[in-house]
Amino acid sequence: MELLPLWLCLGFHFLTVEWRNRSGMATAASRRGCELVGGVTDCRGQNLASVPSDLPPHSQTLILDANPLKTLWNHSLQLYPLLESLSLHSCRLQLIGRAAFLEQVRLRSLALPDNSLAESYRETAAAFRSLRALQRLDLSGNSLTEDMAALMLQNLSSLESVFLARNTIMRLDDSVFEGLRHLKELDLRRNYIFEIEGGAFGGLTELRHLDLAYNNLPCIVDFSLTQLRSLNVSYNALEWFLASAEEAAFELEVLDLSHNQLLFFPLLPQSSKLHTLLLRDNNMGFYRDLYNTSSPKEMVAQFLLVDGNTTNITTVNLWEEFASSDLAGLRFLDMSQNQFQYLPNGFLRKMPSLSHLNLNQNCLMTLHIQEHEPPGTLLELDLSQNQLSELRLAPGPPGCLRSLRAFNLSSNQLLGVPTGLFAEASNITTVDMSHNQISLCPQPAGLDHVDPPSCVDFRNVASLRSLSLEGCGLGALQDRSFQGTALTHLDLSGNWGVLNRSITPLQNIAPTLQILSLRNVGLSSGVMELDFSGFRNLRGLDLSGNSLTSFPRFRGTLALQTLDLRRNALTALPQRAVSVQLMTSLQTIYLSQNPYDCCRVEGWGTLQHLHTIADLALISCNLSSRIIRLMDLPRATPQDCKWERVDMGLLYLVLILPTCLTLLVACTVIFLTFKKPLLQVIKSRCHWSSIY
Repeated sequence: MELLPLWLCLGFHFLTVEWRNRSGMATAASRRGCELVGGVTDCRGQNLASVPSDLPPHSQTLILDANPLKTLWNHSLQLYPLLESLSLHSCRLQLIGRAAFLEQVRLRSLALPDNSLAESYRETAAAFRSLRALQRLDLSGNSLTEDMAALMLQNLSSLESVFLARNTIMRLDDSVFEGLRHLKELDLRRNYIFEIEGGAFGGLTELRHLDLAYNNLPCIVDFSLTQLRSLNVSYNALEWFLASAEEAAFELEVLDLSHNQLLFFPLLPQSSKLHTLLLRDNNMGFYRDLYNTSSPKEMVAQFLLVDGNTTNITTVNLWEEFASSDLAGLRFLDMSQNQFQYLPNGFLRKMPSLSHLNLNQNCLMTLHIQEHEPPGTLLELDLSQNQLSELRLAPGPPGCLRSLRAFNLSSNQLLGVPTGLFAEASNITTVDMSHNQISLCPQPAGLDHVDPPSCVDFRNVASLRSLSLEGCGLGALQDRSFQGTALTHLDLSGNWGVLNRSITPLQNIAPTLQILSLRNVGLSSGVMELDFSGFRNLRGLDLSGNSLTSFPRFRGTLALQTLDLRRNALTALPQRAVSVQLMTSLQTIYLSQNPYDCCRVEGWGTLQHLHTIADLALISCNLSSRIIRLMDLPRATPQDCKWERVDMGLLYLVLILPTCLTLLVACTVIFLTFKKPLLQVIKSRCHWSSIY
């Protein structure tokens, strides 16, 4: 009995040690699944059903994304009073307890996107009321209506950024964002908003960025958010955008109205800081030249604006709606994919700071480049995919294209460009004139000693680096067509016979070329000039769609990384060319769609080992009239190939000699067998006399 207390003490001691060991193991396991870096605790994707209780109490950022929490209980975060940022993205949250954030007096950022908070939005709204320091709130993808959002945002006057994208908000009134006087950023993308009442954003005096993309807004009239810096209303159903007619100074810098149904150029503020205007994919055009307006009254439209008991009438000049807009600071203008048939006189003159102008996919038929229009600051001009048949350059002092670096004229109906156009653009580096039926200067000898005005002259354009002339119907290229240039990228694809089966016309620019595309130009093998040894800096070469029967020549030090030989007439790949000439630099090669002979593929092994064939699965070869995929070809030499490699003359001799010997022996045996009877028959029939 005296030992009983001793045994009890020892037992209690061992139980205590065991409990501590198990507790320590649980803590280690829990922390092992989370990444702890400074004050950031990342527990995303750990299949947690609740907030762990054994994380560092000094954590400032807690990430619990992609865990099936479903419910954030009242005291789940009580152990972490220093939290400043909490992320609960995609946690299947349906309920947040009213006291869940009572201890979070420092919480500034709360991310709750892609949950199901609409099911218990009142409890969630009650929980938010204790977040007095919250500055950033993300409620995207929670199926919230405007009433639910208004209740959740109530009394959160400290908010600076609110994200409500991918919800079910349909209309906005002045109660949704009431009291958010410090709000600077508001994201309402991908909702169903079709109406915004006047004054919905009236109390947001510090709002700077507003995103309304992917909604159903039919128009924006009397736009008066003077403090806004960026507005995105792309992918809506806008037919009109009219800024307030007042002369108030707007802070607007970026306006995105792309992918709507605008019919007219937007009526922009008379005073703003606008530098980026995006109007892509609308139905806009200028219409003054299409109508015979004899009276000024026929050139205006009046809008009746009803706001409660207040009625306003706004008069708009439809044909020159850009005239009253402030475009002086505009640097980037995208008007692509519209229906512009012309640009009014003075349109580009209102944009003296313009550097990027995109007019592709319109209906432009002529373009008159006047003095100071486009402005001298223009760096990039895209006129591709129009109906341009004439490009005119006004006479006068040079300078309107002096800063131009990229000029895209592809897919038009041009037969030429004004003489000296590219010489005028002294800083131009990139020109795309593909899919225009043009000719290059100089013209072939015998036509004219003087270059015709319709030819395009790229000679001595020292700044030019990239030139695309694909599908231009070019004739045979002359040796001096690119004289005085330092081209690094050249595309002559789709011009059959442009090189006249020789690459000699490219020798002047061979030392500088890095990317060369000669697809479908009619090149064939057996010509001495098809030698790329002088192209020392060539990194990419496209020779697909020609008639090459042998591998092009590459000698010396090469920088070639990509080679395309698809759709030619290759039957074999020289072993030496593959292993010695190219393997030092080649990274990717395309070889499919050629009539390869399966018995002449010695070079494939090296390429396949280095994993350089990008289309290996598509390569096939011919073996005794059978088409076999190269990957299915046995590694050992096929039996059919062994027969093909035998000397056929020796084979025929071996086959014929035994036959001849057999016939000779047979004839001899027959002759010896029937020798005496045959002689007797002959004597009896011929009655030859015998001498006794």
